[in-house]
Amino acid sequence: MPLSFLPRHIYPALTAIDPARLASEGVRLLMLDFDNTIVPYTTNDPTEEMHAWLKRAAESEIQICVVSNSKRGRVVEFCDKYGIDCITHAKKPFSRGIRACLRRYETEPRRAALVGDQIYTDVLGANCAGVRSILIPAIHNHNIWLKLRHVAELPFIWLAGGRREGE
Repeated sequence: MPLSFLPRHIYPALTAIDPARLASEGVRLLMLDFDNTIVPYTTNDPTEEMHAWLKRAAESEIQICVVSNSKRGRVVEFCDKYGIDCITHAKKPFSRGIRACLRRYETEPRRAALVGDQIYTDVLGANCAGVRSILIPAIHNHNIWLKLRHVAELPFIWLAGGRREGE
């Protein structure tokens, strides 16, 4: 697959994504990054809006799986609590975790999407694996490194500006 830092879609938040719309576009598997996509790094408790979205997504035709680079047990604990499948130690942008998820759900890359807050891991990993990439802003860039990473991503966000949806 081509090396691309440009997301296919940009949404203002995970909760702005309509699983039914993705299903109508042929998506059968929605992979979600965890930290700063579902919850901030600093908590395991989703907002009420996020909790409602997770419930709505679980009731949709699309299968949901968290694909996270995290090595911490908090991802597994969260997913167990909310009834979501997960793959940790995904090593995005490398495709190991993404491909493992595709195999687990017996899904072709063209029928899958990955939502995340980072271009250099989530978007690049999805694009290299042939999966639809969806970028959302980080929930909370709570330290200088996350803020600097965001600044480094701004040129790609600007270039992909015409791909904004749900605003």
